[in-house]
Amino acid sequence: MMTKKILFLCTGNSCRSQMAHGWANALKLPEFEFYSAGIERHGINPHAVKVMLEAGVDISDHQSQLLSEFDNIEFDLIFSVCDKASKTCPNNIGSAKMICHQFDDPPALALNITDPERQLDCYRAVRDQIQQWISQLPRQLAGI
Repeated sequence: MMTKKILFLCTGNSCRSQMAHGWANALKLPEFEFYSAGIERHGINPHAVKVMLEAGVDISDHQSQLLSEFDNIEFDLIFSVCDKASKTCPNNIGSAKMICHQFDDPPALALNITDPERQLDCYRAVRDQIQQWISQLPRQLAGI
């Protein structure tokens, strides 16, 4: 049986796509390989790493990668987790089906908050929304 390749795409591959990638790997679905990439490379957001670790998922070894770094991989499905990425995604994504499921940007939500714990709460809220969505992933992927 050939494994299906699933990509989580975001603008900078620093936060939302990394969280989705981490949650998807935590499902331990052997028939799927999960990846994450960005239209740009912003580096891994340390707050994203921290709140994921709080939930028991370690993404500290993830790398922020560009979509172009995966030109040699034929994805079966691409989930865009932010609107900007789905609008600016290059057209050369092969035969992959793209599905947009937008989540708020935690750094933008936390931008005008001065209390560090309340800033982290923005990341936690989005982390939990992504976890809820990813928990439905096996059913979504059943047909591909």
